[in-house]
Amino acid sequence: MSTSHFKKQPKTKSNPAPKLTAEQKQFNSNHSKERVEIEHTFAYLKKFKIIAEKYRNRRRKFKLRFNLICCFYNQDLAVV
Repeated sequence: MSTSHFKKQPKTKSNPAPKLTAEQKQFNSNHSKERVEIEHTFAYLKKFKIIAEKYRNRRRKFKLRFNLICCFYNQDLAVV
């Protein structure tokens, strides 16, 4: 199924107040819950300037530093 299936139909003279089906509402609800989790993860990672700003150090160390930040995040998840 394409995601366009889960959008409201445009307003027309014959259908002035289009409604979503229960299936479409459930899909949208699940989709928004997943997006919120992802956005919270990005917000947490952006607390570290290495991710929030342009990286100005040696590129070969970026991967190591990024992995350490991800470890901090995963460690934080395990504690909660």
